[in-house]
Amino acid sequence: MTIRYPNGKKYVPAQRSARVNKKNLSFSNRGKSLEDELNETNEYYLANNKAVIHKKPVPIQIVHVKYPARSAAVITEAYFRSPSTTDYNGVWKGKYIDFEAKETKNTTSFPLQNIHEHQVEHMKKVTEQDGIAFLLVKFAVLDRYFIIPYEYFEKKWERMIAGGRKSITLNEMEEISIEIKASFNPRLDYLAALDTILQRPE
Repeated sequence: MTIRYPNGKKYVPAQRSARVNKKNLSFSNRGKSLEDELNETNEYYLANNKAVIHKKPVPIQIVHVKYPARSAAVITEAYFRSPSTTDYNGVWKGKYIDFEAKETKNTTSFPLQNIHEHQVEHMKKVTEQDGIAFLLVKFAVLDRYFIIPYEYFEKKWERMIAGGRKSITLNEMEEISIEIKASFNPRLDYLAALDTILQRPE
């Protein structure tokens, strides 16, 4: 199936390696993508009445469908109807949650080119409405996870816009974020980290 962006450019998904290194399938489960880990976590939250948080569906406009059989339809071409906002949203303790999840193979910094301007604007608007917006970053090689509240991330974004550094260093990440330790159930307990963030003095 061909999927295109609103400008007509063809969408080419990132290729996931078919080879899995067995030594990475430890308790930390490094073979799993961040999306898989978050989906497992959200299922745990839902099953245990902790929160209702889901991955947002991608807005796609179907353009062409083939019918190889009466009972079967195959989508052969589609477009992204509009730029996506963030990856996940939902409700927790009566509060609206909205966040973007990103992985990087970099070991010393998180490149801000991984975030789009419309996503930053969306998180800003969520925060202005008293929602909780944040970035969840996985340093894949280091197997480390961080939650960056939007208000802290915004300062680094504005620094880049002003002509400054185009990434957040690992040292800065450790200063402005809450680090999450991967575990069994839930896999990534980011709600516990949010509790810590909300208890910070203004």
